[in-house]
Amino acid sequence: MTTQQAKAERFRALQSGDRPLLLPNPWDVGSAKLLASLGFEALATTSGGFANTVGRLDGGVTRDEALAHARTIVGATDLPVSADLEDGFATEPAAVAETVRLAVDTGLAGCSVEDSTRDRDNPIYDAALAAERVAAAAEAAHAGPVPFVLTARAENFLHGRPDLDDTISRLQAFQAAGADALYAPGLVDLDQIRQLVAALDRPVNVLALPGGPSVAQLAEIGVGRISVGSAFASAALGALVEAATELRDEGTYGFWARAGVGAKAARQAFRA
Repeated sequence: MTTQQAKAERFRALQSGDRPLLLPNPWDVGSAKLLASLGFEALATTSGGFANTVGRLDGGVTRDEALAHARTIVGATDLPVSADLEDGFATEPAAVAETVRLAVDTGLAGCSVEDSTRDRDNPIYDAALAAERVAAAAEAAHAGPVPFVLTARAENFLHGRPDLDDTISRLQAFQAAGADALYAPGLVDLDQIRQLVAALDRPVNVLALPGGPSVAQLAEIGVGRISVGSAFASAALGALVEAATELRDEGTYGFWARAGVGAKAARQAFRA
């Protein structure tokens, strides 16, 4: 695949296949190339993982930085890439639409926009405004020749609002507004995920979380995509902390066992 249109068409087809698309989240060029070498068929950026690479927390990068990062990941492999664009880096629907237009120009196959506000006291957008934001994003995503895949996210379960009915209602509104895929990160109960999938007519993305259903279980109920968010990036940081702590506190070098695995993978992935 060499053209953006071909990648977008491939991405759209993969999320509607007979098994869930496993959509890992690289945080830099090296992790993108390594994941591609392991046989994954598409990638998605992680806002939290990328923010950590520049010494910030999730939500701490600008729109320009996120788009430049997306362009870099797109250029790292031939795989379709979807970008985590947080809340669209804007409140008003027109501004969210502009973010999506800029995202299309980076060569991405798709992007996601969420209904969280960055306001701790009022973390979720009003349902009507949230749907307007998705409608504007969808219009921008679908305005050109690229079959750009817009994923709309309902963030209730990540912000202390475990209201399944409201989450389903929001995703149904996002579907009606033109979203191509739907995502409610934070759900781990298989029956709740089953209800959500049954209530929607678009591919559903599930975030892989501890205690959540297995890939096989999610496949059985018709989930379209499974992503990991910042988990892989955080796992890499965790390995660094463990290795550094061993060296500092124990004065031993057991970390070389894991380092050997990584070095071998890098040699294989980066050889070209």
